[in-house]
Amino acid sequence: MKLSKIYDPREMNSYQFVAATGLVMTLVANLILLFLGKSVDNFNALYICWFTFFAIGTYVNYNSKPGNGHDHHHHH
Repeated sequence: MKLSKIYDPREMNSYQFVAATGLVMTLVANLILLFLGKSVDNFNALYICWFTFFAIGTYVNYNSKPGNGHDHHHHH
């Protein structure tokens, strides 16, 4: 099991990459809301969504075989 499939963007599949990006954007939005003294009902539910999406992506990533057409890696 390669742990780099969890933390290295080059090893992530599209699900993980989108979830990680969404998580970062949600964190930034949360900091902006905190700075402005505003709140949005159920905003923190986004964290659950992103973590779930990331977990599903990680499961798919670990269970995909190289070259089967379902794993898409981002190479920067």
